[in-house]
Amino acid sequence: MGTEAFEARMPHHNGIKALWETKWKFPCTKSVYPFHDGAYEDFEPIFQHLINNNINDGTSPEYTTAFLPTAERLTAEADALLAAGDTEKASAVYLRACAVYRIARFPYITSYPAVNDPAKWRAWKAQKETYLRAAHTWACPVQEVEVPHVYASGGDRLEIPVYVRVPAGTGSGSGGGHGKKCPVVILMTGLDGYRPDNTVRCEEFLKRGWGSVVVEIPGTADCPADSADPESPDRLWSSLLEWMSQDGRFDMKRVMVWGLSSGGYYAIRIAHTHKDQLIGSVAQGAGCHYFYDPEWLEQADGHEYPFQLTPAMAMKHGFASVEEYKAGVQKKFSLLETGIIHKPSTRLLLINGTLDGLMPIEDSMMLFEYGTPKEARFFTGALHMGYPMANASVYPWMEQVMASVKD
Repeated sequence: MGTEAFEARMPHHNGIKALWETKWKFPCTKSVYPFHDGAYEDFEPIFQHLINNNINDGTSPEYTTAFLPTAERLTAEADALLAAGDTEKASAVYLRACAVYRIARFPYITSYPAVNDPAKWRAWKAQKETYLRAAHTWACPVQEVEVPHVYASGGDRLEIPVYVRVPAGTGSGSGGGHGKKCPVVILMTGLDGYRPDNTVRCEEFLKRGWGSVVVEIPGTADCPADSADPESPDRLWSSLLEWMSQDGRFDMKRVMVWGLSSGGYYAIRIAHTHKDQLIGSVAQGAGCHYFYDPEWLEQADGHEYPFQLTPAMAMKHGFASVEEYKAGVQKKFSLLETGIIHKPSTRLLLINGTLDGLMPIEDSMMLFEYGTPKEARFFTGALHMGYPMANASVYPWMEQVMASVKD
């Protein structure tokens, strides 16, 4: 990203007023990430309240609780619409409430090894409950499944919560043999975007006749994997893929992974550790080695993440402090240091912006030096994840890879 950008501290870190006015207000007016499914009129009064009361700490209870009355009011409105039989409008209002709950629980939550923030956890639970009220009204509803973590070991917990959506006419699941099987995408979420935050992507999959299994990554939200164990994701994906193979709805010859942001690390890892069970993997906005370098981490808190990045990342990786994280994470979790990327992989597409200030573009570029040949699309001048151009490259690649499998 260049020395000047690397060493610069972006203006949105100068308090909640700067965050709203220089970074978040515009995407909020357009209902795009992280305000997707939301409405500007819901958020503007909340941020004015935060600004007027000088509430600048996104990790404080005062920040989180400022959002809850609006989310609860929207949920009640949606309940009334649903009771009146207007399911389409009810769904839209439920999703508006979910967007408010999402920003309330930013920047990060985890339940491993314990809930890190009770106020944000309340918002997270409410978001899930509200999202499923909307999702149960859809033609292809969301199914919440607790997958048995049969390969759990050490500190792993025993169930993997996932959201499943499949096209109409797909088999009944739970080992049933009725109905056709569908190609499927395992969507691995990121540091702050979780299962209820991916409606549009899952609907894009349905349009193509694909199912989706949305799952959180170690150290975030409800994920049961031991966040301090770098091998816990391998056990997690083994249990998930075994359940999928037994469920009966999924065409296990057409299983693809898409990892988003921090989930991109796991998309790279699974492409190597489970390559024979996948036809392809997309790692978008991924870090795998240089992201963990102490020199990078010294500057990352001033880059494009809306709040401080390293405290969340330290907790996500099971470290007791930011200092311990910076000193020890690269040796423990780097996919280069641990030898993962030296192995052959399934087809792997790398997507990012060249000016990514969270996960350096060099982490995607270096993968061409190791293992199996890779594919990539980098967007000059774009920030983390390569938005807004990225999806125009991701979906055609996924379609081509899915179509390449012959029965």
